[in-house]
Amino acid sequence: MTDLPLVHIVDDDESVRRSTGFMLKHAGFRVQTYDSGGAFLGHAKDIERGCVLLDIRMPEMDGLEVQKKMMEAGLDLPVIIITGHGDVGVAIKAMRAGALNFIEKPYEKELLLGALVEGFFRLNKQDKLEMQAHEAQARLACLTGRERDVLNGLIEGFPNKTIAYDLGISPRTVEIYRANVMEKLRVRNLAQALRIAFIAENTN
Repeated sequence: MTDLPLVHIVDDDESVRRSTGFMLKHAGFRVQTYDSGGAFLGHAKDIERGCVLLDIRMPEMDGLEVQKKMMEAGLDLPVIIITGHGDVGVAIKAMRAGALNFIEKPYEKELLLGALVEGFFRLNKQDKLEMQAHEAQARLACLTGRERDVLNGLIEGFPNKTIAYDLGISPRTVEIYRANVMEKLRVRNLAQALRIAFIAENTN
């Protein structure tokens, strides 16, 4: 798979899809085009991550409805609304619904590229957070049940003696499990261990 960023163009106007796609390919992007919101949403389950250029005025399903369906499908991609002159009010509604930006037809190349740069910056930042969450979950998965019990006690702020009492083991055994938790999570102190636990917890 190429590393070039992907732009999904959703517009019922073939000339717009063709001209915008040509411009973006020459600017170093990959392009996938769709002639309707339904065609785009039909690929929602396996769609490749990228930015979405979404026309606000389309027959059958307009841009606002496409946005709504994207949210329902869990398709969290940066959306840049393409709007005709006089549709600014509708574009603002789209931004309130989560769109990143909007540009008016006919749009300047620099304006479009600037909006896409912002979109891919957000996408990369989001991917980084998701990678951190995945790594946190993978580290926690290495813990045994008893080590996780000890970590849960630490998350609650309990001292070793209280954790030992609750689990029916000695404080010395808690210390051993605690040391194992630190080693498996690859952290140096309790604060770092708790941060990993919280990152993983917030993704569930």
